[in-house]
Amino acid sequence: MTIGTEHEYSINDSSFTAQPVSDQLLREVCGRYESEILFGEVKLGKELQKTVIEMIPRHPVDELAALEAQLAKGMAKFNHIFGSRYRLLGLGMHPTARPAEIPVWDHDEGEYYEAYDRLFNIRQHGWLNIQALQINLSYAGEKHLVSQYNRIRTLLPYLIAVTASSPMVEGRLTGTCDNRLVYYRDNQKEIPLICDRIVPAMIRTVADYRSVQEKVFCELRSRDAEILCEEWVNSSGLIIRFSRRCLEIKALDEQECIRSDMAVCAFVRSLLRCRSLPVEHDQEIVLALTEEAIQEGTAAFRPELEALYKAAWTHATADERTYLPVIHDRISNGSLAERIRDRVSGGEGIVPVLEDMATALRSNQPYMTG
Repeated sequence: MTIGTEHEYSINDSSFTAQPVSDQLLREVCGRYESEILFGEVKLGKELQKTVIEMIPRHPVDELAALEAQLAKGMAKFNHIFGSRYRLLGLGMHPTARPAEIPVWDHDEGEYYEAYDRLFNIRQHGWLNIQALQINLSYAGEKHLVSQYNRIRTLLPYLIAVTASSPMVEGRLTGTCDNRLVYYRDNQKEIPLICDRIVPAMIRTVADYRSVQEKVFCELRSRDAEILCEEWVNSSGLIIRFSRRCLEIKALDEQECIRSDMAVCAFVRSLLRCRSLPVEHDQEIVLALTEEAIQEGTAAFRPELEALYKAAWTHATADERTYLPVIHDRISNGSLAERIRDRVSGGEGIVPVLEDMATALRSNQPYMTG
């Protein structure tokens, strides 16, 4: 099973104020405004918001160490060129940014953004202040695709709990661990089936998935938005990318460094080898668990996560086992959201916390206890 990832980072000044300069950075590298450019071992790309840059490894791989190496080289190159002026920051949302102050990419693909804005109003957190870790897992055929889809769907609440990293909105703690998903699940509420409450229902065949997709397309056509009738319009926490022959997990907050992202990948891949893990058929149960994960992070599921970790370790490759201790630390000591919340609610200012997160990204050293 080959794996690829996509990583979204906010661009900041020294005081961690988000800077809307993604277009300027891309132009500085290649001499013109481009949506995506080759950048050594990675690709750099734009996002909807100019305050975020995306980093993607050039090639999907079998081994996580090879994936991490591509990304680490890309990050090192970015810091060599831009590190004296800008600081990148992971996390699921920028903790102090306000949508009214974030400009939208305006160099190409404007027709898509105009359609989205007309239908949903993109000038809000669910559009202009989200940063996801996306994991792309290859599939071997329809039977394998359906099996993996249903297994990942069952795991989503637990993955959301471990990766929650967005406890603040516009400089305030909200009491919720994953605010990115709170905004994300409502950002297209006018056509609810697009996001489908984050966790999709089980499928029996690929035709089931395509049937739901066609309902979305019909709704878009009825609203004169046929331009959006593409496979990527599906915004659920798990989608199928037929053009890439992969499953794409979209529900996860970006972590603080690449190595932590690789740990999440190791957790997912090793659990998918565990055939004894049940698939939850009851959609309402999965949705209720997802809400708990969004609100509480790992605190809601510690015994269940410990059991999942043991299963993951048993089925992990040697490559994956080098990363899994990061997940165990998250389970034992809390997700990033829980730790950020505890530090800030304990009286610490947000800037020192973000200093630690940015340092973790630059050094590729996970933020861990002990």
